[in-house]
Parts: sequence; structure tokens; C-alpha cells
Amino acid sequence: MLVWADTTADGGQSGTIGGGALEWEAVGRARDMLTRSTSADQARRLDREALGPKLGQCCGGAVSVLTEVFDADAVAALTVAPAIARPVVAGEEMPLAVRRVLDRARAQGIRPAPQMLQGWMIEPVAIPQRVLWVWGAGHVGRALVGVLAPLPGLAITWVDVARARFPDAIPDGVTPLWVEDPALLMRHAPQGAEHLILTYSHALDLALCHGALLAGFTQIGLIGSATKWARFRNRLRALGHGEAALGRIACPIGDPGLGKHPQVIAVGVATAFLHTKAAGQTARESAI
Repeated sequence: MLVWADTTADGGQSGTIGGGALEWEAVGRARDMLTRSTSADQARRLDREALGPKLGQCCGGAVSVLTEVFDADAVAALTVAPAIARPVVAGEEMPLAVRRVLDRARAQGIRPAPQMLQGWMIEPVAIPQRVLWVWGAGHVGRALVGVLAPLPGLAITWVDVARARFPDAIPDGVTPLWVEDPALLMRHAPQGAEHLILTYSHALDLALCHGALLAGFTQIGLIGSATKWARFRNRLRALGHGEAALGRIACPIGDPGLGKHPQVIAVGVATAFLHTKAAGQTARESAI
């Protein structure tokens, strides 16, 4: 969880350690450390919190909370690697066990779980786990990006025909792209990307589906009705795409039973998007 100084009274915050009294106290501690001039030794502290006796949380148990202050110099000093490690007590030499974890991350690509090991905190460097391209910045596109953008591990590229079609404020973690013919960008999307196509134009939707089928993709969701998809299937067949490929395009998307309000559509589409991830994870775990 990140906490930072801001122009607002409460400052900024991203992420969570679970909410409730534990998080409230942790945020307060972080803000207090941010307001004080800290030396290297004072820039981090480790607290053991008894959830029941101290914080009155009925779940019980105990949690260790590490709080660290990073300024620009401290961030610049971090080594760019699959994982980073630093001592909880400044100045301690890196143990052999920690070196081995970092070596496996660098040489074998084995990302470690966040952990405290022999007085050192080890964390993997966050990278996007899913790459999503959203085509269309109309009412539904805006609502959908607003729902999905805060999710961790998701890199969103948002495409439309002009900057004016996007909102003035683009959510953090979202890369907007605009070009007169968005279908030309499809070849530049990673083959592992997922696509949600919901532009203002059926002709553009069809061109994007055709381009994705030629370029490769993980999955496609296309906004529209069953009638729209039946017509698209016929046209895509005529362009040379087989049934197996067409079967990888989901249309309609969302949950029609929820209604047609843009935010309602976005909730339904986002729910299906998250369920797809959960199903993929379950399949991989079963294979292992």
C-alpha cells in the first residue's frame, strides 16, 4: 500500500492491506513518518500488531507491518531487477539466503513472493499480468475504463479516432492513443493482449475484429446484439476466417439482464472480464 503527501488534507493513497482498524492505523503511522524529517535509520519501522487485543478486530491473530519512507533519492537507488530486497535495519549485510532468492529471480525468472527473510524485506517488482486494449471512448468505453483502471496488474491501452473523444482526465495506468483509422493500430497490439471493442461504428468494429483475427490475440469481447454478431460472422467468414477463430470472439458482452445504462453495461463486462481471469488461473493451477 502506497501513501504519499498531497495537496489535499488527507494526502494520497493507493492499494490496501485489508482495510479496517489495521489499515487506518497504518495510514496514520505512514503520514506521521512523512511529515517528520527522517534519517536513514528512521525511514523504516516494523510493528507487530495484535488484531484482537490492540485493535479490537474480531478476526484475531497478529500481523507484522513494515512502514518505509521513500524519497526521490531512495527510489533512484533501487536496482531495476525482477525483485528488490532491503534490510529492515539499515546497514545489515545481505544474507546468503536473500542473495539466492534474488539470483533465482534474475537468472531463472522465478518471481519470489513478498516475504521477510532473515531481517530483509523481499518483493517482486510489479509488472502487468494482463494487457487490455479498449477500443472506443464513448459512454460505455469511459464507464468501462473507469471501472477497470484501478485494478492491479492490468495495463490498459485506450484507442479512439480523436483526442476530443476522450475525457480530459485519463485514469492512471491507462495509455490513450488516437488515430484517424484505429484499425491500423491492431497490428501493433501484443499477441497476448485482450481486446474489448465498443466503438461508435459497426464498420470500425468489423475492421477491428478482422485485424485482430489476422494479428493474433488472447480474447476479444465485442459489444452488440446477437443479430449484429450473426451479420459479423457472415462477413468475417467471407474474409476468410474459420469457425474456430470466430468462436474466440465473445458477442454480446456483459449481462443484458442488468440494463443498458453505460455504467451497468460496464459492470457486466468487467465482471465477465474478471471471471475469465479466474477461470484461466483455475485451469493453470489444476494443470500444475
